[in-house]
Amino acid sequence: MASNSDTLYIKIEQNVLVKEPSVVLKDIAKLTSTNRELVNKLKTLKVYQFHTPANQDKKKRQSQVFSILKIIELIGKEYPNVDIQNMGEKDFIIEYEPQQEVKWIQYLKVAILCIFTFFGSAFTIMTFNNDVGVGEVFLDFYQQVMGKSSNGFTVLEISYAIGLSLGILIFFNHIGRKKITHDPTPIQVEMRTYEKDIDTTFIENCGRKGTSNDVD
Repeated sequence: MASNSDTLYIKIEQNVLVKEPSVVLKDIAKLTSTNRELVNKLKTLKVYQFHTPANQDKKKRQSQVFSILKIIELIGKEYPNVDIQNMGEKDFIIEYEPQQEVKWIQYLKVAILCIFTFFGSAFTIMTFNNDVGVGEVFLDFYQQVMGKSSNGFTVLEISYAIGLSLGILIFFNHIGRKKITHDPTPIQVEMRTYEKDIDTTFIENCGRKGTSNDVD
């Protein structure tokens, strides 16, 4: 039972992924209180039920925007005397992913992405080198230092190729599955920034359209 002195602390991230269509509070929130019985009961509180339209693929992702006020309202209906302290987001997204893709399809997508990235990066580097005239600089520098013409395959070109590869690895802080340091890689930072921008835009759009789950 909940008493007048019970305080519930709730924390929900901006984007929450669930695997089941029936969403309960423990699927999306972290809860804590001195009243453990209250927390255990609230974990099973139903928050939302996803329904797949008849004309939609059952494997397609679905998303719903919620306000923390809606969650507070649901809790208040069951336990009106509980003091709720929000420690997380004011608005958040619940994403329902019915079923993950088959492993080989995921691997195929990764392989295709790696191929495009490799050749795209190679093309970018080559066009940059041609644009700034790196080859001509190496030829002139080798001529001035060594006093003879370069055949285009000297210590300068070899060092540049090795240095460029090492520079890319060090900058992206990643070799295979291992990281050079414990810091997030630039790609991870950019991906998190991109995800936050996507979530913020989606929440704002749903708020303007009035399709978010909020209190009246």
